[in-house]
Amino acid sequence: MRLAVHNGGVPVDISAEEFDGLVDAALDGIPDELARLVQNVVVLVEDEPPEGEPDDLLGLYDGVALTERDGGYDPPLPDRIFLYRGPLTDMCEDLEELVDEIRITVVHEVAHHFGIDDERLHDLGYA
Repeated sequence: MRLAVHNGGVPVDISAEEFDGLVDAALDGIPDELARLVQNVVVLVEDEPPEGEPDDLLGLYDGVALTERDGGYDPPLPDRIFLYRGPLTDMCEDLEELVDEIRITVVHEVAHHFGIDDERLHDLGYA
């Protein structure tokens, strides 16, 4: 599932290490009762979306949602959640907005792991 938003903001200047720290903080903000249910998922930060994807793509869940797995499903590799630093920093006008957008993107992509679709995420304010 993809999350793309563009508001034409002024890019936020932040190092890769600081950005990774904001992602870690967003992941730490997921309630423990939900975090314990996240299974076989790795979160990766890339500078830009892959070729062929929209330039303003903020995040991407690449995997099989828990709701679509049967009892015998045993993936050979972990599901992946990608966050794209360039589009996220480009759309935000300040650090506070970036922190919020990273949090929203993390929640959005983790929700896809649980089988929550974009329509429901929109209803909840995460799309």
